[in-house]
Amino acid sequence: MISATERYPAMERPRILVADDDADVRELLRDALTQWGYYVIAVESGPAAVARITRELFDAALVDIWMPGMDGLQLLDEIKRHNAAIDVVMMTGDPMVSTAVQALKAGAYDYLIKPLNLDELHHLMSRLLEKRFLTREVSSLRTRLGERLAEKELVGASPQMARVKELVARVAESDSPVLIEGESGTGKELVASAIHRRSPRATGPLVPVNCGAIPAELMESEFFGHVKGAFTGAVADALGLFRSAHGGTLFLDEVAELPPALQAKLLRVLEDKEIRPVGATKTHAVDVRIIAATNRDLEEAARSGSFRQDLYYRLNVVRIAMPPLRERKAEIPALVTHFLRQFNERYGRNVSGIAPEALAALQAHDFPGNVRELENVIERAYALGAHQEITLADLPNLAPAGTLAAPAASESLPTLDQAERGLIVASLRRYGKDKEKAARALGLTVRTFYRRLKKFGLD
Repeated sequence: MISATERYPAMERPRILVADDDADVRELLRDALTQWGYYVIAVESGPAAVARITRELFDAALVDIWMPGMDGLQLLDEIKRHNAAIDVVMMTGDPMVSTAVQALKAGAYDYLIKPLNLDELHHLMSRLLEKRFLTREVSSLRTRLGERLAEKELVGASPQMARVKELVARVAESDSPVLIEGESGTGKELVASAIHRRSPRATGPLVPVNCGAIPAELMESEFFGHVKGAFTGAVADALGLFRSAHGGTLFLDEVAELPPALQAKLLRVLEDKEIRPVGATKTHAVDVRIIAATNRDLEEAARSGSFRQDLYYRLNVVRIAMPPLRERKAEIPALVTHFLRQFNERYGRNVSGIAPEALAALQAHDFPGNVRELENVIERAYALGAHQEITLADLPNLAPAGTLAAPAASESLPTLDQAERGLIVASLRRYGKDKEKAARALGLTVRTFYRRLKKFGLD
């Protein structure tokens, strides 16, 4: 039997949460699991367990079903809501088949009867350990081979995100166009990816394109391809985005940035299901599903004439609105846990959680950059050296909402142009002059960002 000590170094021991209102059982499990090489946290109630999982990472949980206040099944639901990757083993001294079935249906890994058989528990925990070890090995192998695709998750269980997930599940099976609206950084690209992965087109390509990052003079060639000699520099045929996405999904991010001429051509492709490359005399049939996204009010743009109404109606068959993070702050702990797992793997760390005061600071912040800003804040903490637990000291640039000091009466306020130029310069410095990252951080499209650079003489 493989022990936890043999599999993992001490600093990376699997973390087990025990929740049981019986002090003797807690002590028994703490001693046994620690002897087997696990890191153990034991609590006496459901609410205490929830408080732990909102700020710490755990691999598995041993949960008593019959606890006062919040019972084990309610705690199981909270654990899975916060982090579905935690394996939960239910324990009870009053076994009932219906309760066991209910627990397993709710996502429990297994079910143990009290008084506990420690040999049985040891074997069970070893199976959990082996499964997690193999998962890590596969992930590491894929990383070394350069084949690992980043997992794209829609994290959150608020009513707003539940509605988003419901729409994703319902629309995925169809082939209808989808329009995703929401502020920059809310995760529109994750929704597009989730729809594609759950659709019959999942084995086909998902081709993303930032419509605001393509120069206007190259757009037609980028979208529809070209033939050799069609224009200066066309030294070979090019498929274009539509034919590259044939059999799959084309994700048009920042679709509101498309110029009017291309809007008309895109509408024709959606209606005729065929494209003609630049310089070609024949057309090519394309089988592509369109998912579009925008951080602008596309309906208002259609009314004002800056976006074609007929194209708007063609894209807006199903609309998914992504809520800003400030409207679902209860999900910040779950998002933090998600990013901790992500960055632990990326940086080779074992950061186990976040201190209460640091979590409170995050929840007090308005996050105008939404989930992307939260991700940047956590990554910055890693870059500053966070190792065991993220503390308030690891979040030096995080100012809770409403704490910005007013300028002294003797100070003169900068003009809007001066303030905007300063923000652009600061963003370029922070992202090493990577203009696309700097634009995203400021909530601007790349095209708009370049216009600002030219305006302020920074290009």
